[in-house]
Amino acid sequence: MRRIQLKTYLAIIGFVFPVFGMAFSGAAAGEPVVIGLQAPITGPWAYEGQMAKQSCEIAAQLINQKGGILGGRMIELRVVDDAGEPKTGALAATKLVGQKDVVAAVSTYGSSVCEPASNIYERFKKINIGYGVTAVRLTDRGFKYFFRTCGRDDSQGKFFADYVPKKFNAKRIAIMHDNTAFGKGLAEDAKMALQPMLNAGSIEIVYYDAITPGEKDFHVVLTKLRETKPDVWYFTGYYAEAALLVSQAREIGITCPFVGGNAAINDEFVKIAGLDIAKGCYMTNEPLPGDLLYSEALEFLGAYKEKFGEIPSSPWPIYAADALNIIAHAVDKTGSVDSDVLAEYLRHEVNGVPGITGPIGFSAEGDREGVPFYLYTVDESGRIVISK
Repeated sequence: MRRIQLKTYLAIIGFVFPVFGMAFSGAAAGEPVVIGLQAPITGPWAYEGQMAKQSCEIAAQLINQKGGILGGRMIELRVVDDAGEPKTGALAATKLVGQKDVVAAVSTYGSSVCEPASNIYERFKKINIGYGVTAVRLTDRGFKYFFRTCGRDDSQGKFFADYVPKKFNAKRIAIMHDNTAFGKGLAEDAKMALQPMLNAGSIEIVYYDAITPGEKDFHVVLTKLRETKPDVWYFTGYYAEAALLVSQAREIGITCPFVGGNAAINDEFVKIAGLDIAKGCYMTNEPLPGDLLYSEALEFLGAYKEKFGEIPSSPWPIYAADALNIIAHAVDKTGSVDSDVLAEYLRHEVNGVPGITGPIGFSAEGDREGVPFYLYTVDESGRIVISK
């Protein structure tokens, strides 16, 4: 009888231990919890990618200084470069899902890059949280493992429609995008949000067209824009093209207010365009880092400035840090690195968790809830400040 019991006991032990090992594969007690970061470390958006890398480093540093998670496990950040290209984005995601100890990914800057990458993460059942990806359609796909800590284009488009025409007393609106998933999506959402005013005849869209990203000479499209005599010009693409566009526009006599979307203006925009051109330009944006007054933000920004000399000049790196923080929080609270467990927790249990950018919660679709927008401007000294 005792032999049977011992044999049964050993069989149970032999069954339970392998299952336990599989559930926590790559995350045994005492080993670091590895979180991936997919970002444009090189390429046209490298300025943003480097800030995201630094922000995630600070976020991990602060968690580790407080004792880590799961009773003393440290956070390890593992970075892959997607160079801001869709094809490379898919390859970067493939590289991260191929590393079994990576429990989840912070991914990435640019909706057009995120889209193919998130397909890979979904296929391989890996939690991925976008930090600079605002295209509405990303969460329209019904993915289980995709979330984002930033807002969506439709919220920004509505803010533009509600606020900008009134501020500038603008009747003639020009909208220009760059045919990327983000740029075209935001342009379409802004146009849709303007529709009631278009129907009422209080405004008209006198220009709606695209540029080709990566080009350097935009004089042909800008000449067409000038002919429409807009009262305000909304550009929904990225900062590298935005700086060239506004510089060349001023050269040929386009003087109306320039308003960029939330990827158009940062310190690099000011540097490329030059202060004389950049000052007085506007953008619709989530709160910039210096305008975040939460205790978590003050701690994070203090540590960032101490290590890197200045705080990030755009919100996206901060959303990357919050993505890492919420992954660590979910792992710690659930005691699991299983993607299904984490996805359920993030979607149904995360509600008002303190974050650098404010309380964090997700909708059933995986969207961040409650993200505000402001109108910013470049002041006389080149600082990006809330427009009064």
